[in-house]
Amino acid sequence: MSEIINPILRGFNPDPSIIRVEDDYYIATSTFEWFPGVQIHHSKDLRNWELLPHPLTRQSQLDMLGNPSSGGVWAPCLSYHDGFFYLIYTDVKSHIGAFKDTHNYLVTATDIGGPWSEPVYLNSSGFDPSLFHDDDGKKWLVNMVWDHRKNKNSFGGILLQEYSPQEEKLIGPIRNIFRGTSLGLTEAPHLYKKNGYYYLVTAEGGTRYNHAVTVARSQSLFGPYEVDPKGPVLTSKGKPELTLQKAGHASIVETRDNEVYMVHLTGRPLPGSENCNLGRETAIQKAVWTDDHWLGLVDGGNSPHERVEAPSLPEFKVRPVPETDDFNEEELSIHFNSLREPMSEEWVSVKERPGYLRLRGRESMNSNHRQSLIARRQQAFSVIAETEVECRPQNFQHMAGLIYYYNNRNYYYLCISRDEEAGKCLYIMNNDQSDYNEPLDAPISIEGWEKVYLKAEIDYHDLQFYYSPDGENWTAAGPVLDAGKISDDHAEVKKGGTLLDQGFTGAFIGLCSQDLSGRDFYADFDYFTYVERDDQAQSGYQTEKFRYVSR
Repeated sequence: MSEIINPILRGFNPDPSIIRVEDDYYIATSTFEWFPGVQIHHSKDLRNWELLPHPLTRQSQLDMLGNPSSGGVWAPCLSYHDGFFYLIYTDVKSHIGAFKDTHNYLVTATDIGGPWSEPVYLNSSGFDPSLFHDDDGKKWLVNMVWDHRKNKNSFGGILLQEYSPQEEKLIGPIRNIFRGTSLGLTEAPHLYKKNGYYYLVTAEGGTRYNHAVTVARSQSLFGPYEVDPKGPVLTSKGKPELTLQKAGHASIVETRDNEVYMVHLTGRPLPGSENCNLGRETAIQKAVWTDDHWLGLVDGGNSPHERVEAPSLPEFKVRPVPETDDFNEEELSIHFNSLREPMSEEWVSVKERPGYLRLRGRESMNSNHRQSLIARRQQAFSVIAETEVECRPQNFQHMAGLIYYYNNRNYYYLCISRDEEAGKCLYIMNNDQSDYNEPLDAPISIEGWEKVYLKAEIDYHDLQFYYSPDGENWTAAGPVLDAGKISDDHAEVKKGGTLLDQGFTGAFIGLCSQDLSGRDFYADFDYFTYVERDDQAQSGYQTEKFRYVSR
């Protein structure tokens, strides 16, 4: 019996929405402030997945300049009907405090690889929108409604409204069809039709350690919806011994042979910690329609499993991702992402100096607007990233180098700059919940070096930076740093019961350049190498019991 090893999409791939079209399976996941918008992975066997070109590649589809960290694209929903792919997504403009500004859009395509259409605006009443295609030809949008009022349930229920493809807008009455269960924080609605019922699958309990998947059903689309009396169909809540924590936010798919699978969000905390620096990932579970017409896991329980029975499908061969990008191609790898805006020749180029990536310095790492930063997800607990940089900083406001980044309030940055005494030098800069620090006692002089090699070694909790004049003889730069701080869990800040900051993404490793003087500083990077050293992706992994904190 072949097995699927979870997670199937490792590192920052949350809020999965899965569909099958003939023999092809597709999963869409959230990208938040990272550009391009929405990751879509493809498989034919539900075991092996390959990243496809992103659907939201133009600023006209997704304008995120000024969006806060962990704003942007929340919880996309992918569907297919009558020859068209439909992609629904939210662009979140604010999410801290009483209010959330959440604009919901629809794009379509006849091919999953695009091109995708210009967006159709839908509504702004809440987030996690999903499109349901009923068998009478009608289309229905469901989304949670956000209630900002004092002494009200902020997660105010699941709204339903008809969508007219002809008019390209929502029409008719708005109905609140489900208020949720006592778990609270009801979100992520997906509608399915089966066995004479409409099934409403939702996420509840919040997206941290109390996360859960609940199912309700009704013989009428408009309700009332009865909740499965057995409780959540999937949850890790109160089960600190499980490797897959935070289980929730699910969608379902059936194979041609009517085997049922559920994909869901999960997180894997670092050993002895509650921090998940790989972010929220996507896992899969085998499910079944029970004799009394409820959805359940095949083993009858509700805990997520690391190893799952695979469907009887031919193996899908996935092309390996090269470990090194020499920047010799005209386009960057689709595994590279930028912040809030498309990459443009204005600030990032592989053409100005062939064989090199040129990054023109712009705003600081704290900016919500124009950062010259490209990075890729960390997708294993133990990795090495390496680059070679050539630049001529003229003052301390010129910087370039290798960054380990969560958001603009949490990062570690090994950068080349200039100091009045040390000349051309290396700094380590650290933002920890907005508290700025420089872990080195003094800058490291590299005066006279035309080029410098930089490296980051991340091993679960530990981050160690290195530098070298030749790429062979390496010297440690600064102390061992806490990699666990580059995580959703550390990014979340509360004071006196008030939520001050949230994090929903994951750790990125990449290259960046800043010019705070506006004097046209740039840096040239000869290559970028990303190597995964641990084998947990292939064989699963065991950790000591993590420090469980109820959320």
